[in-house]
Amino acid sequence: MTATHPDPDTVIRLVGDAVTAPSMHNAQPWKFVFHVGSATFALYGDPERAMTRTDPHHRGLHLGCAAALFNLRVSAAWAGLPVRVQLLPDDAEPWLLATVTIDETTDVDREPASLHDAVRRRHTSRYPFSEEPVPTALLDGLWAAAHLEGCRLTVPDTWHIDTVLGLVRDAEHREEIDPLVQAETAAWTSPTSPMQSPTGTRPDGIPVAAFGPKASGGPTPVRDFGWANPIPDRGWAVFEKRPQLALLSTSGDTRVDWLRAGQAMERVLLQATADGLATSMTSHPLEWPELRWTVRDPVAAMGHVQMVFRLGYGPAGPDTPRRPVTEVLEIRE
Repeated sequence: MTATHPDPDTVIRLVGDAVTAPSMHNAQPWKFVFHVGSATFALYGDPERAMTRTDPHHRGLHLGCAAALFNLRVSAAWAGLPVRVQLLPDDAEPWLLATVTIDETTDVDREPASLHDAVRRRHTSRYPFSEEPVPTALLDGLWAAAHLEGCRLTVPDTWHIDTVLGLVRDAEHREEIDPLVQAETAAWTSPTSPMQSPTGTRPDGIPVAAFGPKASGGPTPVRDFGWANPIPDRGWAVFEKRPQLALLSTSGDTRVDWLRAGQAMERVLLQATADGLATSMTSHPLEWPELRWTVRDPVAAMGHVQMVFRLGYGPAGPDTPRRPVTEVLEIRE
């Protein structure tokens, strides 16, 4: 193996792109270690940033870390660096989720480079979208993006959309009556945190600016974080009557499947951003085992649903805070 050894600035830039990825409650549950000698990034999950109630098996944590992994692949492709990715490389280290080795003997996968401009423009939008339908050609492109990562993207029929929206309401009701979920959500939507940065601003979690308005006049798949920390004068808005949803699924439901799904999730989101679409994600029906199975279409070979996307035309979401790269990156000789 021949390795290309990037300079520290390049390492920092690649990880800086990686950590713009979405994660459950914006917990950013990742850590990168760059081994200079082997030119290898090691991606670890951070169990201290796991959701013990709503993500007890760490499926969501794997999705978020894998989204960061895909961003790293995009950034490497944009820089012209050939990389070799291995998922779950060491059974003795369960929190080591992937390694990314810069390897000159590997061909550069240049295709992801086209998504680099979208990496820092992708934001979750919890605002109303227009009723304008997403063209079939764009949906086909998103299907292809998921397929490239070994996953399936399905656009549900009208009856199935109604089912999913019903499950969203069911999940919201369960959250509101579960004190452990309430505490968990409040902890990640509070303006203060035990892990507060020295500047006094919180570097993680969902800020008030990202809550969006309250929904008026009907169900919506946008997760409302405002119930945990009510905000005065937040405002109301009417959301689209028929949200345009897409379901991301995998054939299996193992840790490797979750890591593939997280990369597919980010690839779909970046492609949608590049295509001028606004996006948000709905995961709370998937956080309850008795609801998650019902999200799938019983007449389609969907396997296991890993994420529900909402797509459309509307305002882009605001920036959400990110931890400094110095907190999530360690460089070892």
